[in-house]
Amino acid sequence: MCADMPDYKDTLNLPRTDFPMRAGLPKREPGWLERWEKIGIYDRLRERAKGEERKPWILHDGPPYANGHLHIGHALNKVLKDMVVRSHQMLGFDARYVPGWDCHGLPIEWKIEEQYRARGKSKDEVPVIELRQECRKFAEGWIDVQREEFKRLGVTGKWDDPYLTMDFHAERVIAEEFMKFLMNGTLYQGSKPVMWSPVEKTALAEAEVEYHDHTSHTIWVKFPVVRAVEKTGARSELLGVNVVIWTTTPWTIPSNRAVAFNPELSYGLYEVTEAPEDNWARVGDKYLLSDKLAEEVFNAARVTGWKRLRDVSAEQLDLLVCAHPFRGVEGGEGEWDYDVPLLPGEHVTDEAGTGFVHTAPSHGADDYVLGVRHGLPMTYNVTEDGSFRADLPLFGGARIMDEKGREKDANKRVIDKLAEVGALIARGKVKHSYPHSWRSKAPLIFRNTPQWFAAIDKTVGDGQDEFGRTIRERALNSIDRLVTFTPQSGRNRLYSMIESRPDWVLSRQRAWGVPLTCFTRKGAQPQDEDFLLRNEEVNARILEAFEAEGADAWYKDGAKERFLSGIVDPDDYEQVFDILDVWFDSGSTHAFVLRDRPDGSPDGIADLYLEGTDQHRGWFHSSLLQACGTKGRAPYRGVLTHGFTLDEKGMKMSKSLGNTVAPDQVIKQYGADILRLWVAQSDYTADLRIGPEILKGVADSYRRLRNTMRFMLGSLADFTESDRTEAKDMPPLERWVLHRLAELDEVVREGYAKYDFQGVFQALFNFCTVDLSAFYFDIRKDALYCDGDTLRRRSARTVLDLLFHRLTTWLAPILVFTMEEVWLERYPGEESSVHLVDFPETPADWRDDALADTVARVRRVRRVVTAALEVQRRDKVIGSSLEAAPVVHVEDAQVLEILRTLPMDDLCITSGLVLSGDPSPNEAFRLPEVPGVGVVFEKATGEKCQRCWKYLPDVGTHSHPGVCGRCEEALAG
Repeated sequence: MCADMPDYKDTLNLPRTDFPMRAGLPKREPGWLERWEKIGIYDRLRERAKGEERKPWILHDGPPYANGHLHIGHALNKVLKDMVVRSHQMLGFDARYVPGWDCHGLPIEWKIEEQYRARGKSKDEVPVIELRQECRKFAEGWIDVQREEFKRLGVTGKWDDPYLTMDFHAERVIAEEFMKFLMNGTLYQGSKPVMWSPVEKTALAEAEVEYHDHTSHTIWVKFPVVRAVEKTGARSELLGVNVVIWTTTPWTIPSNRAVAFNPELSYGLYEVTEAPEDNWARVGDKYLLSDKLAEEVFNAARVTGWKRLRDVSAEQLDLLVCAHPFRGVEGGEGEWDYDVPLLPGEHVTDEAGTGFVHTAPSHGADDYVLGVRHGLPMTYNVTEDGSFRADLPLFGGARIMDEKGREKDANKRVIDKLAEVGALIARGKVKHSYPHSWRSKAPLIFRNTPQWFAAIDKTVGDGQDEFGRTIRERALNSIDRLVTFTPQSGRNRLYSMIESRPDWVLSRQRAWGVPLTCFTRKGAQPQDEDFLLRNEEVNARILEAFEAEGADAWYKDGAKERFLSGIVDPDDYEQVFDILDVWFDSGSTHAFVLRDRPDGSPDGIADLYLEGTDQHRGWFHSSLLQACGTKGRAPYRGVLTHGFTLDEKGMKMSKSLGNTVAPDQVIKQYGADILRLWVAQSDYTADLRIGPEILKGVADSYRRLRNTMRFMLGSLADFTESDRTEAKDMPPLERWVLHRLAELDEVVREGYAKYDFQGVFQALFNFCTVDLSAFYFDIRKDALYCDGDTLRRRSARTVLDLLFHRLTTWLAPILVFTMEEVWLERYPGEESSVHLVDFPETPADWRDDALADTVARVRRVRRVVTAALEVQRRDKVIGSSLEAAPVVHVEDAQVLEILRTLPMDDLCITSGLVLSGDPSPNEAFRLPEVPGVGVVFEKATGEKCQRCWKYLPDVGTHSHPGVCGRCEEALAG
């Protein structure tokens, strides 16, 4: 520009906004949290919903456990829940969210025990109510910590009044729900093997079990055949041969009561022909083995030669009776002088072992089923700490593991005795997946112990229910008829678990929880009709006490007399002191949250339960069983499951590996919105990866979105209603944007309704970056900055306003802080918030598929033009596309006709553009993916407009020096 040429910069409509390029989220987000709390957004939405008569929509919170700081899995879960709740609120529902906490159970009690041990104190020395009060105090402390951590993630909800399973009313309802099982006949006391932690000295539910690699002893043991049942076809020549079993739990051998075989497998009688002299397996020994596994067994037993004597049929095996390996052992005192029958069992395979399975009904699920079927006696050889009962011959007092889960002497003593009596043919070790407690991380055992169960195949009450007679029937029918699963694969997983699960173990041998509020008649047996006291008046007394005092009332001195006196004779009954499985606690939450709270569900049923995939065997599962036992159907209409969090390489996160990602660290570095955006960008139906590089990519996506918002805000700085234009009067480019908004409105609403956050975000992100930033904004910058009060500029700003209201609300459930910041730039004020508005309605007549097709064709041609100009820019022929006026050859006559109706120079951001139907010359630039279009570069003629920078012939011919005709009009306006 010449020195004496005017500077027109101040005459341009340049963007004006205080919205910063740099977000500064870590420092600024806490301020928005304080603001939301101050104006009470959550409660204001509830009040507004009453006036508008909105339909309630309830996501029921699966309670996290109150015993530690949040990990990244917590963040994923709570952010997903928050996006569900916020999006449904903005879809027009009254979307309520009551957060809750699981407060009872072993993890907290274990922490208190650790504190006692550190002070040299035993839990057993502490009065039970004192222990329970310390547990309560511990949980309260962590609830306060976790509440602030959840709120920092931007999660909305009734934080000032959450639900706690240890609240007095909750404890009363949990007891009341248990009493329904007592009264409807599904509660019973039984003795069967359950997963048992010798370290924690309690039974565990399947959901409390995790599997890790563990090295176990392996032994191959001989069970000598001593007789055949007197039936036709019994083969006497099998007497004296040995049935060989293989086991990884040698300590269970003293509890053996049978050997199982599978009638579908092929078995043979084998003889050892060659073996080392010092071998356990001797020449001449005869063994019954699975044909498929015989060679493997002989190799393990160091047998160098053997022969198969003949087939042995299932009918023959079914007649055989063996002796226990310890029969007649010195010092055995006759403990094992009983018959060990061979019994058919479908659970036996020939994948590993010998084809015969040692069966101890007290120490295995399949063993127990087989034992019940054939009337085998149960044993009680293992005590609560994992040691053999003191009076067990030869092994009394031996321990399977110590209080830290380390192996002790039980296995070794059993193996040594088997070797001593000549019952072993081989031994070894194997590394395999083995159940561990998810709390103590110690190995578990199957242990037979008296426990309280809910019978899931027994008729509930009078059996009159539309979903079935039994808990299992009701649960399976609920899954089929009532519940929608996201993803659908969750349905099959939960269904198969319910279909095959055993009765529910309700009891735990601990102190911190809701007790099994029942009494048993002294001297009666569990199978007796009057074994359990079923009395509504007694129940009412207990519930009244729990409502006022909490479950501690059960443990106070004189509690039995308080609850029974005047109704029945207290001396005739024993009080049960086991506590309920915490999964029963959380499974009952539908009753005291959805049913009892004023902000609960009108019908006591949640619209959605949302947790990780592990909760198919956890909260989804226990809630379903519990509700089917008490209300006859599932407590939810929808179940959504998400995957686990992994590091960037797809490895499981572990503190020892140093690959964990702590939510608070991400928030300190990037802000909570970046963490939320990571959730939205991920496919939560599979396992999700997170790490430094992934978060950098998320932050980059965020910056691009932020720039889109900043451009809109800058161009809308002084927009008023007088600037607004009707859609019908707008240029085609603006009407195309409205068409895209109409398309997106459908995508967004349907996506949020189906919890497809990734789909919603991808659609919006692509729209912002591809359709807006790279196309529409790029084209309309010129009109927005340089036009005067033209229809084109008013239309563009109207579109920007419509974009603003949709993008801020559509993205608000995901980027809760940033969209609030964007909203407040235009609508400041103490009562203003994007989270108080709904998604705006989008007129159906904005849809224009014909126009969309036209713009799609234009964009294809434009791609060739911009690519051709980029070559010229790269070769430094031009510095800006405004220096060009290319000739564009288009073969398709129909497309050419369409293009001639449009301002193609504006659309391609050039100072001029000539359209031609002539064939493209050889030197024309082409793109292979856009056939039929060629571009010949030509420089624009004329001078550069000092205001809009276009090169036009009329520059310099107007009253204002150095400007074009369009800028002359703007300056004159």
